[in-house]
Amino acid sequence: MNIVFLFYLVAVNIVAFALMGIDKKRAINHAWRIPEKTLFLSAILGGSIGAIAGMQVFRHKTKHWYFQYGMPAILLIQVVLCVFLVKLLLPT
Repeated sequence: MNIVFLFYLVAVNIVAFALMGIDKKRAINHAWRIPEKTLFLSAILGGSIGAIAGMQVFRHKTKHWYFQYGMPAILLIQVVLCVFLVKLLLPT
């Protein structure tokens, strides 16, 4: 795996995790919130593990069905896509 891609994945997962924590803190303080589409975008861009971890650690968005099922669905799609690409690109 390309080292740049690995660093990208780590960074986007840290950002997705942090976004969940920041949004939870803002929700508690009744402050301006991070849009849900931004939270989903961070997961779609490769941060699904960080977003799921953030949901669990901060207990945030865990009661919304579209987060309960949407985030794992994004992760599943990403895993299937990665397996497909690895099998396609690597000789057997």
